[in-house]
Amino acid sequence: MIGSPGTMSGLILRLGQCASAAASIGVMISTFGFSSYTAFCFLVASMSLQLIWSFGLACLDVYAIRRKTDLRSLILLSLFAVGDWVTALLSLAAACSSAGVTVLFVEDTKFCRQQVYLSCNRFQISVGLAFFTWALAAVSSHVMFWILI
Repeated sequence: MIGSPGTMSGLILRLGQCASAAASIGVMISTFGFSSYTAFCFLVASMSLQLIWSFGLACLDVYAIRRKTDLRSLILLSLFAVGDWVTALLSLAAACSSAGVTVLFVEDTKFCRQQVYLSCNRFQISVGLAFFTWALAAVSSHVMFWILI
């Protein structure tokens, strides 16, 4: 199945998760004043967890590809599935809460126009990257679900 652990497509999926999570973190922490808002701190924490989880599984995929081993043990697949589900849900929650704050700042209260030092475009880019990270994590979770069944 495309995106299975220990395959080249699984490795590409994990590297995509790592890259988009790292980009989301990088854009957010380069924005002045992000740490004043809990939703943005939650986004950075959630993307950090996603980055660590995806990087660990990418390393495992590289190992399995190089050794030509099969990672289809029931215990391993169950661990992967639970980890993917947890990180995907946290990524979605963080992206949604940050998107809500960003929409509030940009559209509803016009806070970004009043506060010159806030770079709301960067908030929007970071949130967009977080949603992309979640989409990749959701694909991975879906694959794990179907492999387990």
